[in-house]
Amino acid sequence: MMAELSFNVHLDQPFDQAVETVTEALKGEGFGVLTRVDVHAAFKEKLGKEFREYAILGACNPPLAHKALNHRAEVGLMLPCNVTVEAEPAGGSTVRIGDPEGLMENTGFSLDPVLREVGEEARQRLKRVAESLGAAVAE
Repeated sequence: MMAELSFNVHLDQPFDQAVETVTEALKGEGFGVLTRVDVHAAFKEKLGKEFREYAILGACNPPLAHKALNHRAEVGLMLPCNVTVEAEPAGGSTVRIGDPEGLMENTGFSLDPVLREVGEEARQRLKRVAESLGAAVAE
């Protein structure tokens, strides 16, 4: 059985407000947003297609990233931690926070004890972000 890839949260907030709320919750756990991909704008510009408001936030906790990259450079393929925020047609927004444990299990990085330790700390921090946003998160 494959591990879950994300913590999922519904916010009763419009898209822009949800992005701000998520960014602040990430800061509370030591993550900064390094990148923001505006999928809505990219699809309109590159494809001429309409798409709902959807952003991919690249979140990074510098001490954890530093430790992981110093240990094994190819872990950079999993960085930064991705968080998506998308507008829901019926109102509100859906937030998906990548679960490092699930991602590591699916790549084999979980077999490395140092990366497993870093991944577990990142997971606990991101889980607290999801919980602070109102998600009931399973162990």
